[in-house]
Amino acid sequence: MMHILIIDDDAALTSLLRDYLEADGFFVSVENQAPRGIEAALSGDVAMAVLDVMMPQLNGLEVLRRIRDKSELPIIMLTARGDDIDRIAGLELGADDYVAKPCTPRELAARIRAILRRGRISAENSADGSEMIASGNLRMWPARRSAQWAGTPLKLTGTEFSLLETLVRHAGRPVSKNELSERALGRPLERHDRNIDVHISSVRRKLGTLSDGRPLIQAVHRMGYQLLEE
Repeated sequence: MMHILIIDDDAALTSLLRDYLEADGFFVSVENQAPRGIEAALSGDVAMAVLDVMMPQLNGLEVLRRIRDKSELPIIMLTARGDDIDRIAGLELGADDYVAKPCTPRELAARIRAILRRGRISAENSADGSEMIASGNLRMWPARRSAQWAGTPLKLTGTEFSLLETLVRHAGRPVSKNELSERALGRPLERHDRNIDVHISSVRRKLGTLSDGRPLIQAVHRMGYQLLEE
């Protein structure tokens, strides 16, 4: 059973989510205090964390930052509906996705399954697990979920890895934002959704540039994004 950690001080909501997720086949633990939530997230026993932005003692964004300093654990943020500032800040700090509150347990369960599924599909598509894909100085091992730029390891979140893997497999050709959302988040791109743009911006910062100084990932007007070939 996949272990899902919920870090949220809303007892009524966490009880509802816990009951639904457990009935859906997950093992669920709940932490109502930020420090204990961080400790649990870094324990190595958790497959994914669901983290509320509005937390006592520590803001949820600070909790996310502290987890990301030490772990690439998949994280879904719970944000106030319409609060784009918190959503973008969370994505920039390394959250994989977000769900607006109030949310239904069914929606959250679907998001959790989609993100957990992406790593499994990547591994299954990598034959015996030793497949390496490359473009210029970039090397990726999908089954191991590891990547290097010019021989230096890249620290990527799960969503960032899936985005970059998709672009490498289509190097030299534009990939639509909807396809990137399907591959990285397991869901179609929603209207006015900036999720993919923020993740791409983060990946750009972590990559090197071409010999002429251009970023490796280019936006293609009305088409999506393209990984340039050296």
